Amino acid sequence: MQGFVSGMHRSAARGSSVEFAEYRKYSPGDDPRFLDWRIFAKTDRFYIREFEADTNLRCYIVVDTSGSMRFGTGTVQRIDRAKSIAATLAHVLINQGDAVGLCGIGQSAPSDIPPRRAAKHLPVIYNRLADLKAANGNLLVSGLHQLAERIKQRSLVIVISDFFDEVSLLLECFKHLRFKKHDVALFHLLAPKELTFDFESPVNLVDTETGASLATDPLLLRDAYLESLNAYLQELRVGCANFRIDYQMHRLDNEYEKLLTDFFVSRLRRRRSSRA
Repeated sequence: MQGFVSGMHRSAARGSSVEFAEYRKYSPGDDPRFLDWRIFAKTDRFYIREFEADTNLRCYIVVDTSGSMRFGTGTVQRIDRAKSIAATLAHVLINQGDAVGLCGIGQSAPSDIPPRRAAKHLPVIYNRLADLKAANGNLLVSGLHQLAERIKQRSLVIVISDFFDEVSLLLECFKHLRFKKHDVALFHLLAPKELTFDFESPVNLVDTETGASLATDPLLLRDAYLESLNAYLQELRVGCANFRIDYQMHRLDNEYEKLLTDFFVSRLRRRRSSRA
């Protein structure tokens, strides 16, 4: 990551932390404290030891507020689970010294809070999360394209959504974020019935974004629906893998603590493997 404050994340620059990086030849003006005298004794040449610099992370948490985020399971709507995940991430990141911002996307006017690392910034994020509402419309793709242009410094962008859109359009905005050198992670929230389509009797399906409805017998549609769903999920996963994007799928009937634990563990493993 790139930042101005000493922190726990690996920087794109070289510094003087405990993590050794490599040797390079001495140049006039280099700090003689970093000369390796053992190498000099063996080779009669001056070499400087370089280390990995640690810095703070800058994170934008994006919450989808499109109409389909009102769907859920039992008493839990998708938008409520998205808020809980966003609040927990903000708490963890700010308490470890990182800068966190919030962006609500899905309607005509994005709701942005710029990243800050002060503890007093947490209540600001919590209050804005409480105000977010899922409403008709879906501007996630265009909103992410705009966000990619607005963020000027390399950041971690975490998107929490149901990602109900054409996969090709989604991958284009993810590609845009990656082109701008941002690290991207996706939390894909799905209700159990969206994954199983286990309706037993005729139902009236209503599009929560457009209001269109369809009365149908789910038994006639289940096989075709599940085939289309699996193809959609496979295309999304493969696209994310190609662009080196973290992808985490979450069922709303599961506890989100495990989702976040898996996410943090995967990030830690990636950091360790990149330093190996």
